[in-house]
Amino acid sequence: MAPDTALRWTTVVFTVALVVHGADHLRRGMSTLSMLVMALGTIQQLLALVTIGLVFTHHRRAPLAAMVVGFASAVGFTVVHLLPSWFGPLSDSFIAAPPSAHVNGFSWFAAIFEILADVGIGIAGMRARTSW
Repeated sequence: MAPDTALRWTTVVFTVALVVHGADHLRRGMSTLSMLVMALGTIQQLLALVTIGLVFTHHRRAPLAAMVVGFASAVGFTVVHLLPSWFGPLSDSFIAAPPSAHVNGFSWFAAIFEILADVGIGIAGMRARTSW
C-alpha cells in the first residue's frame, strides 16, 4: 500500500479509536478525571482533530502532525492509563483502580486501542513524509 494511502486508512482507525476512548470516558463519567488530565485530554483531542483535517485535506504538514500527535498521544495515554498512580493529578490509572473510577474491560480495550492507533498513525506519518 502506498504510504499516503496507508496514512489515510490509519487516520480512519485513529479517528475510530478517539471516539471509542472518548465514549469510555463518557461512560465512566468525567468526574473521575483530574482537571489536569481533562485539560491535557482536551488539548490532545483538538490536536487530533487538526491532524485528521490535515490528512484528509492532503496538507503538506499532515505527515509531521501525524507523527508528533500520534507518538505524543501514545506516550501520554500510556502514562495516564497504564502506569500506576504515581503521577498524582496526571494519572487516571487503570491499575488497581477504585470502583468509583468505573474501569472495566471496555476501558482497557479503549485505552489499548487508542495507544495502538496512536503508534500506528505516528508510523504512517513517518512513512508518508517522503511521498506526501
